[in-house]
Amino acid sequence: MTPAELLSTDLAQTATDLRGKDEPFAFATIVRTAGTTAAKPGAKAIIGADGTILQGFLGGGCTRGAVRRATLESLNTGAPQLVSVAPEDFLNEIGVSAGAMVDGVTYARNGCPSRGTVDIFIEPCLPMPQLAVLGTSPVAEALAQLAPQFHWSVSRSGDAPAFSGRLRAIVVATQGQGDLDALKNALTQDASYVAFVGSHKKYAALSSKLSDAGIAQADTTRVSAPAGLDIGAVTPEEIALSILGELIQHRRQSAERGS
Repeated sequence: MTPAELLSTDLAQTATDLRGKDEPFAFATIVRTAGTTAAKPGAKAIIGADGTILQGFLGGGCTRGAVRRATLESLNTGAPQLVSVAPEDFLNEIGVSAGAMVDGVTYARNGCPSRGTVDIFIEPCLPMPQLAVLGTSPVAEALAQLAPQFHWSVSRSGDAPAFSGRLRAIVVATQGQGDLDALKNALTQDASYVAFVGSHKKYAALSSKLSDAGIAQADTTRVSAPAGLDIGAVTPEEIALSILGELIQHRRQSAERGS
């Protein structure tokens, strides 16, 4: 929770509730106004995933459409947005059209009679990516302890994990204790990253059994095996670190593709 959220009990409670449900939202703050405006600098609001203001106040209908569009863009890309809602004559004066982005500012037209200008900073608050760690091996234990420090929400259940975050990953670290069943479980989930802690040779044998069990080859070939980046890891903690490195790499690449 950001310090600004703590300025209002209602805002803080709404943010806490949304985080508890793993729902994306945006935190909006008016940073500057000019002319006559209903809301003043420092006014804040929490905006839902559909662009609706759930708590707080940013002014009347003059800003609502621009805030909604900027929020949807922010939640889609994961990047903050700065939107300036200004009267049309001001936009003409500075030579920009509604919808244009100039120097990081997206401009929108204020058609209200007040003809004021409102600049609003919108910060996305996205659910943490979710990581299911299957197994109770030393590597699984080390990874489950390390991943939250890098903002991963960790599940230890061997059952089908109920993912609600934007990014989903599964690491099979059973290491001889139910490998095949865990892999079947992982490959039937909606996860963008699946990894197996084990050698190439071991996974090749398991992959053949997965195919015999009806798992499509396209699914078996997308498993990262052995899991993790090649850093010469030996201990469980080092292997967990190498896996986390690969997870971070996947996370950043996914963010770039979505931007």
